[in-house]
Amino acid sequence: MILFPAIDILDGRAVRLLYGKKNEVTDYGDPVDRAKQWLDCGAEFLHVVDLSGAFDGNSHINGTLEKIAKLGVPVQSGGGLRSFADVRSRLNAGAARVVLGTVACTDPALFAALTETYKEKIVAGIDAKDGQLSIKGWTELSDETAEDFGRKAADMGVRYAVFTDISKDGAMQGPSIEPTRAMQEKTGLDVIASGGIASLDDLLKLKAAGLYGAILGRSIYAGAIDLTEAIRACR
Repeated sequence: MILFPAIDILDGRAVRLLYGKKNEVTDYGDPVDRAKQWLDCGAEFLHVVDLSGAFDGNSHINGTLEKIAKLGVPVQSGGGLRSFADVRSRLNAGAARVVLGTVACTDPALFAALTETYKEKIVAGIDAKDGQLSIKGWTELSDETAEDFGRKAADMGVRYAVFTDISKDGAMQGPSIEPTRAMQEKTGLDVIASGGIASLDDLLKLKAAGLYGAILGRSIYAGAIDLTEAIRACR
């Protein structure tokens, strides 16, 4: 199982949000410094999110992403990607993959075209609240379920998905193992678990459930999980 240390960027700073709320923020400093920290721990992939872009729909992080990508680690990046030009620009800035959530729901034709063009560089961002798909920086609920969206993405040729249970995100109360496992099993996607991971035991349970990957946020920033140890245990 691949571990993806998260670097969420809001107004140029590395932050963590609680339950995805913009007013529940903890500042962790310069994003490039955080990237170097996780690389020193042995990170093989980073998950970099433009939170400002997720909220207002405009991409803000390409300059920072270029600096992180030059450190020599592949980067998976989302947030603020609403058009073909946005995706192309983020990939050109150094992202190995881009995560698309809102646009995949609101403009399925564009999502299909992007998947056809960029293939496995496109990752479906599936954010769920009580089973329903959440969009626009978690500020709105879609009419369709998260699983239905996941199946549609797989039918379009998407291979990877990031699945986040919003009720768990940033709370360090344990991941939603069964819904995450079900998402992978019922859609055929390689699912990256996100939200609530608080301990090495949580990671080992996700690994045992057969998940492709897991994103680590507050747990590594707060020191609840030793990233070096976790990478060894999950590899």
